[in-house]
Amino acid sequence: MMILGIDVGGTFTDFCLLDKAGRVRVHKRLTSARDPSQAVLAGLAEMGVEEKATVVHGTTVATNALLERRGARTALITTQGFGDVLEIGRQTRTHLYALHPTRPAPLVPAALRFALPERLDRTGAVLLPLQPDAADAVVRRVLEAGAESVAVCLLFSFLNPAHEQLVRERIKALGGADAPLVSLSCEVLPEYREYERTSTTVINAYVAPLMDRYLTNLEAGLGGRRLRIMQSNGGSISAEAARRLAARTALSGPAGGVVGAFSLAQQAGFEQVITFDMGGTSTDVALCPGHIQETAEGTIAGLPLRLPIIDIHTVGAGGGSLAHLDAGGALRVGPQSAGSDPGPVCYGRPAARAITVTDANLILGRLDADHFLGGRMPLHLERTQAHMRDLARRLGLTPEVAAWGIVRVANSNMERAIRTISVERGYDPRRFTLVAFGGAGPLHACELAAALRIPRVLVPPHPGILSALGMILADVVKDYSQTVMLPAGETTAERLRHLFAPLYDRARADLRAEGLAADGIALRPALDMRYVGQSFELVVEWETDRSVDWAVARFHEKHRRRFSYANVGEPVEIVNIRLKAIGRTAKPTFTEEPPGGLDPKAAHVGYKTVYFAEEGQPAAVRPLVAALYERERLRAGNVVVGPAVVFQLDTTTVIPPGWAATVDGRGNLVVEHR
Repeated sequence: MMILGIDVGGTFTDFCLLDKAGRVRVHKRLTSARDPSQAVLAGLAEMGVEEKATVVHGTTVATNALLERRGARTALITTQGFGDVLEIGRQTRTHLYALHPTRPAPLVPAALRFALPERLDRTGAVLLPLQPDAADAVVRRVLEAGAESVAVCLLFSFLNPAHEQLVRERIKALGGADAPLVSLSCEVLPEYREYERTSTTVINAYVAPLMDRYLTNLEAGLGGRRLRIMQSNGGSISAEAARRLAARTALSGPAGGVVGAFSLAQQAGFEQVITFDMGGTSTDVALCPGHIQETAEGTIAGLPLRLPIIDIHTVGAGGGSLAHLDAGGALRVGPQSAGSDPGPVCYGRPAARAITVTDANLILGRLDADHFLGGRMPLHLERTQAHMRDLARRLGLTPEVAAWGIVRVANSNMERAIRTISVERGYDPRRFTLVAFGGAGPLHACELAAALRIPRVLVPPHPGILSALGMILADVVKDYSQTVMLPAGETTAERLRHLFAPLYDRARADLRAEGLAADGIALRPALDMRYVGQSFELVVEWETDRSVDWAVARFHEKHRRRFSYANVGEPVEIVNIRLKAIGRTAKPTFTEEPPGGLDPKAAHVGYKTVYFAEEGQPAAVRPLVAALYERERLRAGNVVVGPAVVFQLDTTTVIPPGWAATVDGRGNLVVEHR
């Protein structure tokens, strides 16, 4: 079966096609900023993808809607007295010592928050029944307000969803054909913590109509091709599920990159890796200590999102990041980006005025005007030099030193991001391999590795489209959870198995509906556990044939590893039960090539002057003659000694002096300090 992975980025849309013979084909084109589906469908036509193919798509629709605050007009229905939960929040301060702290405005303004006279207690028992007439009165007000989407989040609905389900029925009945979309918290996030549950449900409602419209347009253009959407947890779901649970796609593109990078690193023999994905708008980094790490708590655009997501840290540093001077005259890079339109100055579009990181790399000789995008997109060197001279004059520097300053500032932002996920969490980056991908990742990877004393950089065969490849490699994954609030010392394994049973039934039914066979389904239960009185939990994987005491012992061990201590004598509480359902999908097979000798002369295409840091003086640059190579002509066993630049369709790899790259049997570049 033919599978196509598509990743829509801020600058480029990437395509990775696995054909029936197991071969991989890649393609890139500029993202259509106003309607991303235009670039997607144009790329499909250019690649000649057959109608029976399956398309796995990573989309930024939800992310951009939240970042730009251009989602649907959303109403919120809550239990009476709790309409301001979004406004109140947790009263935590992101910046503890800020004199004038600010918080993002709620997605739902006060005029669109409505309260119902109903109440459940902490066991789910009804204290105040919801009368149909009362529900109808509130629903009519919602419809009169012109809401496109409605989030319903009632107290303790995760234990008893009847009231929320009644509200949805009345919205559909009174709204008719024009009824707004409805997101119920008992389906989006059936867990306790009122604020996070409400915020997550509102986020889902806010982006669901946009996702619905986007997927409708895309499916019309795809014809008979089956469509799956990448989730933030590293797995894919059907387009229909993505419509209902749009919030689960908020970090779908970066998640695909981590899945692809970790899979290829494992095949190359590296288990401990840091993934480094530098695109046109941002850089995403993730630490994988032998496995892909997940978290159940994240934020996007300053808003809590409590859903399973791959633990990814993002900074606003990419190839399109704009260089500018702040009020004090200091050089800053990002987080604003030139995107695909107008793009960097070197793309030649008249509207482009500000210099970007990509422009700086062109000035330094690290990008070649005639080799960009496989030679299909010539870069405008003279125009870039003119704009760089203007910036350099304001800084009192030469153009090359100014360009190097831009690269150093961008590198420092990315270095700080890697330190955040490694050193600040107790991991030594010197024990890891840096996996560089994204259109700009291999340009900067070696210098970042040197700054962090990471001994090795792995550059996959197609780094510029690795997120799209990750979508091909991704399984179908669904996450289920339920709040239970059980004292571990009074709970039996039999009781837990009974509580898990409905989740198992739902998981098997949902994956069979996705077209997966029973023998390709894996179910992984887990428990959210904490010491009684703690505010937050740790996720502990559980095995159904194990005792609760076994899970408690694992919790103590995990707590000690995370916080350096464990209160073994303290009572433990099981807060939530979780189930991850994995449906195995077909995977491409990557064969190893026989060694082709050390000498890469068959791939050598010339020399050029490239600027690198002056030895012992990192703020200064020196011109060096670098050898140029074409990646497609390198063979297993070849060794490329820096300074060198390796060109290919989807990226450019820079090998600084003192570094050397060896081509392994799977086509990876393993770059190490000599």
